[in-house]
Amino acid sequence: MSKYKLEQPGNQNEKLQLLYNKFKQKIESYPVGVCPLTVQMSLLQTSKNQTCGKCVPCRDGLVQLEKLLQEIIDGNGTKNTLRELKVLAEYIRDNADCAIGYEPADSMLKGMELFKEEYLNHIIMHVCGEEIQQKVPCIAMCPSHVDIPGYLALIGEEDYAGAVNLIRKENPFPTACAMICEHPCEEHCRRSMIDSPLNIRGLKKFAVDQMAADLVPVPEVNVATGRKIAVVGGGPSGMTAAYFLALMGHKVIIYEENVKLGGMLRYGIPNYRFPKDRLDEDIRAILSTGNIDVKYNVTVGKEIAIQELYDNYDAVYIAIGAQAAKKLSLEGTNSSNVFSAVDMLRGVGYGNLPDYSGKRVVVIGGGNVAMDCARTAIRCKAEEVTIVYRRRQEDMTALATEVEGAIREGVELVTLQAPLRIEADDSGTCTALWIQPQIIGTYDRNGRPRPVNAKKSPNKIPCDIILIAIGQDIESEPFEQFGIPVDGNCFITTNQCEVKVKPGIFAGGDCVTGPATVIKAVGAGKTAAYAIDEYLGYHHKIISEVRIPDARPNHRMPTGRVNFTEREARVRKLDFLPVENEMSFEEAMQETSRCLRCDHYGCGVLEGGRD
Repeated sequence: MSKYKLEQPGNQNEKLQLLYNKFKQKIESYPVGVCPLTVQMSLLQTSKNQTCGKCVPCRDGLVQLEKLLQEIIDGNGTKNTLRELKVLAEYIRDNADCAIGYEPADSMLKGMELFKEEYLNHIIMHVCGEEIQQKVPCIAMCPSHVDIPGYLALIGEEDYAGAVNLIRKENPFPTACAMICEHPCEEHCRRSMIDSPLNIRGLKKFAVDQMAADLVPVPEVNVATGRKIAVVGGGPSGMTAAYFLALMGHKVIIYEENVKLGGMLRYGIPNYRFPKDRLDEDIRAILSTGNIDVKYNVTVGKEIAIQELYDNYDAVYIAIGAQAAKKLSLEGTNSSNVFSAVDMLRGVGYGNLPDYSGKRVVVIGGGNVAMDCARTAIRCKAEEVTIVYRRRQEDMTALATEVEGAIREGVELVTLQAPLRIEADDSGTCTALWIQPQIIGTYDRNGRPRPVNAKKSPNKIPCDIILIAIGQDIESEPFEQFGIPVDGNCFITTNQCEVKVKPGIFAGGDCVTGPATVIKAVGAGKTAAYAIDEYLGYHHKIISEVRIPDARPNHRMPTGRVNFTEREARVRKLDFLPVENEMSFEEAMQETSRCLRCDHYGCGVLEGGRD
């Protein structure tokens, strides 16, 4: 017998584990746009198969739940069926002996509340709602609904200009999103059923590395409409709205409070993640439409009144972002050498690098801004950099790759420690941060475990600099005084970015959602542009002239995902050059070949179709 024979799983449990792993992959790649009741049914059936049979509520109750839910799915249920379903689920939840019984019953009750309209639709109309249809997962998950299978196919044909143009049909920031997007498009990639999701962001970066965005001509501008729109803020959301409105033939004037466009892309993200010369490629392409004017160093609400914009323009889009730092209610925050992380990064964006030579720096927070601050401090020659976070590392809102990158570069994570007070010397300069140990507790309403004070003594971290990175806020007061409704400093709008109480005023991006991602800001800007166009009485469409290559047969052989490699941490932490290495041609072609072309092969439908 050959000594190279592959070992097979030795016992029944090991064999079952292979099936469990495949089942897990199937759940991870569950398609979007399907009927939520059928999803609940599949989860309920999984739970039913786990029952040990010891207690009646679980053993018999889950079977009855399945029958009642199936009646409703089939369109044979009544309101009485719905009441029975709820009563039975409550009984199982409250009387089952263990989680195998009460968890699926609790999930059923939560689903009935969350998808109330869909349950009623099945009972009254006996069918799914009109919006229920499978969609191409990556396109549906992208906030800007970029045609991802299309541009991946173009990359596979080495048509990089075509790929950039197709991306730009929905998103005028191909370079920015290629370098810093959090790629929600990968979350339900059907390739996960075979091996792992495609590296979509990596392939986008490969395309813009081969063909800079400003070298690819933008689509031809429509006939001038004679309408003027004011855009307040030149960040990703404002610039996106300006781009689409300009292509539609409207005249756009951007009011930007800084000396350059880009918003937090320029003044909040360090060069090692996103070099500003690459940002300028996107901005030059947007401005090349020719229908956009920019007024720099103008703060709306100060240098120019909001009422003046409202009176002199046909529509106004507010995209001021969330550029103010949230304050930490902590003793000693007024001490010298205690700074806002947002202000520190903004200064770096202006080219003012702080000198932390020999300094011990403490960063408070666990998001991407905290990681950017810590890694920037390392590059500014800090002797020690420590991140203090009150939750666990796995609870950090920062991307896992950013956390890992910080650790590799020498940043120390101190988790489950809540800031208690800042200690200062006689001159008022901070000398230490006192921290209170935490213990992780029950989950909060956002689904995150809540930390609480542990029965342990406080600790002290000696430091010379403290950077507070606990979030960003919106400077909404001037707009609120104008009459725009707010909730927690966020503007209140419709799903189409419209401020109902002020016809002709629209708002979107971080100033509506709170601090979010670049691609969400881009999606909001695109939504606003089309909503403004409709408000003005038009119905323009941006047509792409790019021909999508025919789909090739699927490559179904399990193949490893191509991930980015990075420059060595000991070298890269000494400069602000990009951390990521470029993807090679060989890697890019292999990765594009993994795409299953769900736009063509039996997965779902394109949102809005393809022009």
